[in-house]
Amino acid sequence: MSRDVIVVIGVGGIGQAIARRQGFGRTLLLADWNNETLSKAAKDLSDAGYSVVAQIVDVTNRESVQALASGAADLGPVTQVINTAGLSPNMASVEKVLEVDLYGSALVFEVFGEVIAPGGSGLIISSMAGHMMRQLPEADEKSLAETPADQLLSLPCLQSEAVPNTLVAYMVAKRANFLRVQAEAIRWGERGARVNAISPGIIVTPLAAHELNSEIGDIYRAMVQASPSKRMAPPEEIAVAASFLLGPDAGFITGSDLLIDGGVIAAMRAGKLPTPG
Repeated sequence: MSRDVIVVIGVGGIGQAIARRQGFGRTLLLADWNNETLSKAAKDLSDAGYSVVAQIVDVTNRESVQALASGAADLGPVTQVINTAGLSPNMASVEKVLEVDLYGSALVFEVFGEVIAPGGSGLIISSMAGHMMRQLPEADEKSLAETPADQLLSLPCLQSEAVPNTLVAYMVAKRANFLRVQAEAIRWGERGARVNAISPGIIVTPLAAHELNSEIGDIYRAMVQASPSKRMAPPEEIAVAASFLLGPDAGFITGSDLLIDGGVIAAMRAGKLPTPG
């Protein structure tokens, strides 16, 4: 009898923390675009006693995502899919941020929605940035939620006049993640599966370190200082929440987004921080 398969896409700090918490005693399929990062994560977990399979994936390429989903299904029943892949606004162009964080996320939902096992669950690690912006016009929100993935990047609301810089691109992409989760909850529900999102704040990962050491690092530090918690969080705190949302105790939760930001958005709403725009 084959083991349940847990798929973790993106093996950075949060991805590895979730893999460690969810993968023991199951077949753990790790996927990332960076072969060096992927190989190291797979070795570390294998050495720790996990049953690990590694596969390169490009979430912006349909054939690559389909190959990952097919490989996962060949290993056994795909019971959990966790997508942590993403780029920060200081790492890439507007076009690439939208391609990875928005299109790539929608593509993973679409493709894995065809192989997720009954009773299974999916989770995307999004960002508190999706909570920073105002609600988009109703027609744009509907389009971001329901447009087939391969047509998403052609939407008028994603063109250069509407998305002038990488910060706006990142916020729109992360809001779209939640809108997509709501829409996909209906489709995944037809297979008896659930899908949710987590929107973390500033988590202590290499990606966060990249941002803190960049020219926008002071903005991040101001967020921490203004927040009620006045701290960042380790990836393990996100993994704890992920474990709940992926597991049976969250069986009545689907199409939801859990904000885990130490109160940064609350501070923003209270006027203690400027609203990005």
